[in-house]
Amino acid sequence: MALGTATDPYELRFDTGRICLDLIATTHPMERLDRVEALRAWITGSGLVPPGTPLAHADALWLTGFRELRGQTTRLVRSRSAPGTHPYDLALARVNDLAVTAPPAPRAVHGEDGALVRELTGPPECAALLGALARDAVELLTDPVARASLRQCEGDNCPIVYVDTSRGRRRRWCSSEICGNRERVARHRRRAALAR
Repeated sequence: MALGTATDPYELRFDTGRICLDLIATTHPMERLDRVEALRAWITGSGLVPPGTPLAHADALWLTGFRELRGQTTRLVRSRSAPGTHPYDLALARVNDLAVTAPPAPRAVHGEDGALVRELTGPPECAALLGALARDAVELLTDPVARASLRQCEGDNCPIVYVDTSRGRRRRWCSSEICGNRERVARHRRRAALAR
């Protein structure tokens, strides 16, 4: 099954339009980054590192760092408090601190078929990956067009926030295959119940 089209609620999804929002989505419908192995799969699946990048050195401290950044980014994206309030400003300061670290350095190398592929110059460090995610959050938060395109999924009890890049800005769900399909099935059942 392709990433981003998961139907199993435990699969990782990458359909929000931004990697920092994909990280936030790892809390729905339950904690998905509950093990280091899940974090490694998320790092690779999100495209943060090229496929095949060694991540055996990732440990529980990485899990703590990613969850902490996820919490701070969530506070900034979904904040009910206005900028200038203590929790918002603390989250912003932490994301800015993490964004200072340079992301992993890529390079182009010849793949098995001779085509150029991307790989990292060495095994990525946690701080570098957190820096890449924090930079994505900074770019999202400071881009007025992207901020104006943020939407909350209209799916029943779905908290996922995504960037609506659809034509006419009419996207209603985080995923048409998941929340959209659930809504269509529920609508069909309601009509069928009324017809009886």
